[in-house]
Amino acid sequence: MAKIKVTKVRSAINRSQHQKRTLEALGLRKIGQTVEHDDTPSILGMIKKVNHLVSVETN
Repeated sequence: MAKIKVTKVRSAINRSQHQKRTLEALGLRKIGQTVEHDDTPSILGMIKKVNHLVSVETN
C-alpha cells in the first residue's frame, strides 16, 4: 500500500472543534510536524477535511 506524508503547515487556532480533532486523529500537534500514513480512504477523507491546514506528499 502507498504511503502519504502529511505535514501541518497552519495553526488550528480559530478552527472548528471537528477540524482540531481531525488533526489530532492524524497525529499532528505542532506546526511543521510530519507523519506518515497508509493511503486509505479514511485517511484521505480526513486530509480532505483539513487540506487548508496541511501539506501532502505521496511516496
